Amino acid sequence: MPKIYLSPSLQEFNKYLSGGSEEEYMNLVADAMIPYLEASGIEYTRNRPDMTLTEVINESNSDNYDLHLALHSNASPESLAGKLRGTDVYYWYTSVPGEFFADILAENFKDIYPNPEDVKAVPTNTLRELRRTVAPAVLIEIAYHDNPEDEKFIKENIDKIAKTIVRALTEYFGIPFVEPKKS
Repeated sequence: MPKIYLSPSLQEFNKYLSGGSEEEYMNLVADAMIPYLEASGIEYTRNRPDMTLTEVINESNSDNYDLHLALHSNASPESLAGKLRGTDVYYWYTSVPGEFFADILAENFKDIYPNPEDVKAVPTNTLRELRRTVAPAVLIEIAYHDNPEDEKFIKENIDKIAKTIVRALTEYFGIPFVEPKKS
């Protein structure tokens, strides 16, 4: 069974336009992923909102994970507040497995994001959660929470976002995607 470290945002201070925070909504996405992960046979460990980023990285590095996946929503620089849209899937610039998963995740996200041309995999050498984790790591910025249309996309598509992320994980691991049984 593949095993991932699931890391929804710890950024409670990043407020959404119509209420809520990045931490709250990324944890809702993680909550919605759990039934899909379990049905598809993907083991996971998940961070807790009270952790620091250093604690998250240390916990991720304390076990043998096949992938570290960070869930975030984006915010524009102040001069562009509310103007940017899109999904960025970041991976460490020298990580071949990170790039492979980022490409799969971006391609899957193009199927659900309103403007598929604004979905891309992005190499980086700056994000600590990608630089310091032992497992291949990807950080998805699902959409811009300071843009009204992107914020609406996140809030109205929690389950679709979760399902799309897990579908990408199953593709990456080469295992079948399984719908959870309805109870």
